[in-house]
Amino acid sequence: MGKIQMFEKPLGMRDSFPEVNEQKEYIRSTARNFIRNKGYDFIKTPSVEYFETIGKASAIDESSLFKLVDNQGETLVLRPDMTTPIARIAASKLLKEKNPLRLAYYANVFRAQQREGGRPAEFEQLGLELIGDFSAYGDSEIIHTAVELVKTLGVERFRITIGHAGLLTAFLTNNTNTVEQVDTLRQLLVEKNFVGFEQKLDDLGLLEEQKENLTKLIDYTIDFKTFENFRPFLTDEQQYLIDQVEQLKRLLKLQLSDPSIVSFDFSLASHMSYYTGMLFEIYAAGSGFPIGNGGRYDELFQQFGEQVGAIGFGIRVDRLLEVLRQDIVKEKRTLLLFTEGAYLEANKLAEERRNNAERVTLQYVEGVHDLDAYKQNFDEVLIVSEGGSLHE
Repeated sequence: MGKIQMFEKPLGMRDSFPEVNEQKEYIRSTARNFIRNKGYDFIKTPSVEYFETIGKASAIDESSLFKLVDNQGETLVLRPDMTTPIARIAASKLLKEKNPLRLAYYANVFRAQQREGGRPAEFEQLGLELIGDFSAYGDSEIIHTAVELVKTLGVERFRITIGHAGLLTAFLTNNTNTVEQVDTLRQLLVEKNFVGFEQKLDDLGLLEEQKENLTKLIDYTIDFKTFENFRPFLTDEQQYLIDQVEQLKRLLKLQLSDPSIVSFDFSLASHMSYYTGMLFEIYAAGSGFPIGNGGRYDELFQQFGEQVGAIGFGIRVDRLLEVLRQDIVKEKRTLLLFTEGAYLEANKLAEERRNNAERVTLQYVEGVHDLDAYKQNFDEVLIVSEGGSLHE
């Protein structure tokens, strides 16, 4: 690596300039009001956690963790997600006081990127966690809340794709011979590499019936008609997984004003390995990536010594910004220029306007280097001269 330049940022880090920062603040404040009205309480966790606890429990690959060493020699990580730290807090304290828990967050997370990655290494997440509920009602509450939140934030065209990590694991396990084969095929589905998935079937030494069943899994998912198509892939002991998804579909049909925005895809897989039940992704017009995702992660709490149901979702704020209208935060900007001896009059006028919820910048006219260029940043420009005279 060459010499670091004066204005160079660490790999994957971004500056938020005023306009973008205002949009993020709009998202944060709008979401906060909506989420609190839904009965969720906001929580904040440390930016730095122990590697031995959060680092190892997190579903984020170790190669993507930012690691530090403290003065006691302990290895730390910048938090790579929010679900795992919240699980730590819930298991250690909050569940003893209240169960179920409804928690929310708006926070930065950190994931190291390769030099050629081109993706942000720090980004904001907005999300909810419902902890202590095993039922399909909890699943439907989270999905319904995600739909309403996305609408409240101003996303006009979006859809939600729902899968089931337990079902997918059962499909793959029933038609392969080793855990390694299951992991290989799941990773191809995480990458949505369906061509590679079908090609890999020929390389794994599977029986013809196994390859045929796994091919049907993809075909049935693409041409989805009924849950019954998938029952033959499951043992009698696994049929309850289909029953869970059918119950969720019925609940969403009751809750959603437009159930057509939801579709089911049993080939859906997530890189978040702690999802073991229902999972979903939110797609919106204007972004080639999911703007949010979520799922059920009951087994994560076993690492913290608790047996509770848990489900949640997070929205990537940077991706959300890509799909929101650019004028979503539009406010009038007024510039009050004052001349020598007119400061008191100008200040009084500025305060009057600010008290009426106007955004007013007060500036001494002689303190501006290029007045014409500076004035271009405002919607209205007024000049206050000595004696209180006002003109444009």
